[in-house]
Amino acid sequence: MNTEKPGADITFVSDGARFKYRVCAVIVSDGKLLAERDEVSPYYYLPGGKVRLGETAENAVIRELREELRVEAEIVRPLYISQSFFLEEVDGLRYHELCFYYLVDVSKTDIPERGDSFTMREGKHVHEFEWLGFERLKDEYFYPLFLKTEISRLPEHTVVRTDIE
Repeated sequence: MNTEKPGADITFVSDGARFKYRVCAVIVSDGKLLAERDEVSPYYYLPGGKVRLGETAENAVIRELREELRVEAEIVRPLYISQSFFLEEVDGLRYHELCFYYLVDVSKTDIPERGDSFTMREGKHVHEFEWLGFERLKDEYFYPLFLKTEISRLPEHTVVRTDIE
């Protein structure tokens, strides 16, 4: 494994489209999913972010949770590896995204005590987090779309997906 400090985020734009390699944390508790929004995105999404060159996906999801939520979380297991193709309404670009989704345990952190919704700052960015009930999730403006129905039956083994939106 590369022990050097990871490099730049693995993302680039080519011919009006963006490729992005990212990770997401699926954090569930009592029939609810922890989702977030920021000052730019009008929809909810999962905590996580881009993987850096030379960084493992596992290290990236732990780093992103440390940066966004200021916690040391534990990965339970990988859930999905997804290649997604979609139009991002925020920047208007077509995306080709490779994303690793991990089930993550935060029960040994203070997140359960932060309430049904809370705000965190990461530098100049503001992240609004909210616990969304599985039933409510179906009606929310939330991505990825597939998780709206799959959240109540998370896989025991890693599933490879292709999503075209």
